[in-house]
Amino acid sequence: MRSRNPRYWLFQAIGWGLFAFIYLFFAFVFDKLDQKFVSRLFLYIGMGIVLTHFMRWVIHRTNVLIKPLQSQIINLSLITVVFAVLLGIFETYSQQLFDLLPQEPGYGTASYMVKKILDKSFTSFAYLFMWNSIYFIYHYIEKSRRQQVDTLKLEALIKELELKTIKAHINPHFIFNSLNSIRALVDENPERARKAITELSNILRSSMQADKAETVTLEKELYIVKDYLALENMRFEDRLRIEYQVDEDTLGQPVPPMMLQTLVENAIKHGISKQINGGVVRVISGFTDQYHELSVQNTGYLNGAVKGDGFGLSSTTDRLNLLYGNKAKFEIRQATPSLVEAKVSIPFETDIR
Repeated sequence: MRSRNPRYWLFQAIGWGLFAFIYLFFAFVFDKLDQKFVSRLFLYIGMGIVLTHFMRWVIHRTNVLIKPLQSQIINLSLITVVFAVLLGIFETYSQQLFDLLPQEPGYGTASYMVKKILDKSFTSFAYLFMWNSIYFIYHYIEKSRRQQVDTLKLEALIKELELKTIKAHINPHFIFNSLNSIRALVDENPERARKAITELSNILRSSMQADKAETVTLEKELYIVKDYLALENMRFEDRLRIEYQVDEDTLGQPVPPMMLQTLVENAIKHGISKQINGGVVRVISGFTDQYHELSVQNTGYLNGAVKGDGFGLSSTTDRLNLLYGNKAKFEIRQATPSLVEAKVSIPFETDIR
């Protein structure tokens, strides 16, 4: 229950300090400043600090601040009532213990104590309600600020990935290989050459005009992947086998733009291109439990390079974390002795946070 947040303790000190100052000021003005008044005041402040700190602990333990807004208001109101009654009880019996209760008619009787508890609970409710309101507003603003920061980070990351994708697609080596393959087809197969030019154009257009949205449908992402693999198939010919195992129900599922494209490129660059006899690139999409699982398998070996930038691990993980928190998963593993798998699991029933 101990808090190491210096800002929290600073606000506690300022809040209760102002409370003490206001009470002492008006007591002085109305000539009610005596030893008993000061004792009652600082006894109340001490109990207030302890109980508000414990109340804060309860709020965190019950995850009130991450619930829907209506539930937050209801829960905070109930917690305020409970702690106001507790503070009223503690204040009343503490003042009785230290002989600080006013000597009024019925002093010491059960009805007198009940009346005092109710009076002090009502007063404490007002103070605790203000405390919780300030605490709620502070966290609401902080939450909004963090969401804005996360949005800005995501936008910056998308722009960075867009630039990296453009560089990857427009590098001279890639264009040289593609154009050479197209040139070889001009005389032999003009129709296939025209189609290849269209495929190359689609890839370059996609890179130059990368979608600004946080997600795109899997179907849209697959269009670009198929164009890319069709071009690579011209280069590798029989060395590249392409397989798709895509559940049609997943085509409308949202995925981060260019993410699948990055995984497929890595499969070609780090897998197929390093195999003398080539191999297979397999794109798989389906549902497992509450997840949309999207994976790219390729012939090859990890060789301890899982953490390398070429696998896009860092950027893919960052994007998934920003979009889905810790609910999405990404892993690269040696699925079989000769097959590497890069798999992304996205919760398909959870909204983007």
